[in-house]
Amino acid sequence: MFRVDEIIQATHGLLIQGSLTDKITSISTDSRKLKAREAFLALRGKNFDGHDYVAGALKLKASCLILEKDPGFLIPAVVTVIKVKDTTLALGDLARFQRQKINLPVIAVTGSNGKTTTKEMVAWVLSAKAKVLKNEGTKNNQIGLPQTLIQLTKRNRFAVVEIGTNHFGEVDYLSKIARPNIGLITNIGPSHLEFLKDLKGVAKEKTTLLNNLAKPAIVLLNADDKLLKGLIKNKVKGQHIFSYGINEKSDFRASCVELKNGKVEFKVNSKFKFELSTLGDYNIYNALGAIAVGRILGLSYPEIRARLATFKFPKGRFNLINFKGLRFIDDTYNSNPLSLNASLVALAAMHCKGRKILIMGDMLELGKQKELLHRQIAWSITNTCDLLITVGSLARITAKAAKNNGLNSKHIFCCSDAHQARELLFKKISAKADDLILVKGSRSMKMEEVLGS
Repeated sequence: MFRVDEIIQATHGLLIQGSLTDKITSISTDSRKLKAREAFLALRGKNFDGHDYVAGALKLKASCLILEKDPGFLIPAVVTVIKVKDTTLALGDLARFQRQKINLPVIAVTGSNGKTTTKEMVAWVLSAKAKVLKNEGTKNNQIGLPQTLIQLTKRNRFAVVEIGTNHFGEVDYLSKIARPNIGLITNIGPSHLEFLKDLKGVAKEKTTLLNNLAKPAIVLLNADDKLLKGLIKNKVKGQHIFSYGINEKSDFRASCVELKNGKVEFKVNSKFKFELSTLGDYNIYNALGAIAVGRILGLSYPEIRARLATFKFPKGRFNLINFKGLRFIDDTYNSNPLSLNASLVALAAMHCKGRKILIMGDMLELGKQKELLHRQIAWSITNTCDLLITVGSLARITAKAAKNNGLNSKHIFCCSDAHQARELLFKKISAKADDLILVKGSRSMKMEEVLGS
């Protein structure tokens, strides 16, 4: 619930018509889903302008309009109109205002890989006994995160938000809106290098999250990550740092890792046993982040264990599926060198009577290092897979490198798109039921089309 004067205060907007004491049930940016007594905020982007949908919002009984410009027609006097300089920034301002108004623990997750899964795990663990607000899917940018936090109410006990970035300054902007009490960084890897340049740039951008923590300012870091390890030792005044990992000494350390019957089993601090319904043991890191958050916020190990045992992994994250009589590992959500290598390590550990096949799409947004990184990953592919199908011009570089590394050229195929790869798999290669096929690529490569999605 917002009052008009609160919206004016938060956005530094100008009241064009209406009363400062009017009340708005919520803020919506989608004119199609608008409910009566909600405010319609007209976002503007590269390919759309929300001002084009003001008339539609009025038909659905919008009680308030938050606009940058005049829509070009007369607005009924009963509708409140607020003018702002930038509606996207106004959305962030309103989210910041709502977060400050509702006093509850906010947990923010960022990193190069595992953000969404870790966020989902944390929310799943905490929701065992309390109402939790979280980003839906991967709505982790300057629009998605504010849209989430605007929904905060006093009924929520926790908020778990994922913070994404591909440009410098985005983590800083979003974390200043969220003002998290707990900041979790999963890892630092070669992602979004087109604008973040190199690993140091990625680390600099991701770790700005820690500059904007609210009290008690708890930091959670992956102790096995080379670029995060130094932050664990460098204590910052006013912050409480906890670590998790497998290889290095940490506050929440996994050991006794086993793969059994399609599940990953492990112990935390050599005492507490956990299991995950996944084939990818790298998900232990994501689970450790959730375990740490749960313990810090007062849940017992048995409570967390029971919750994680029933966790369902998001679609496209190393899910084993059957399609047309074949076994696929659907890892199609996204790809970068760190996540692809982790998937290959997991694939290598899996038992397979037939061939291990990789259908690999381009890894995008890698900047000047794109060709080098596509060559380097070929070594892991050559030592794991019996057959390689590539999709895209960059993955073709990987195919050439794999051949140079010793993979038989008769077992390497290059395609222009996912549809062609699917046709090749089913009609030319004649994959069999005992083969295991990993499908992975960057989001815009639409690798899920191999699986008919």
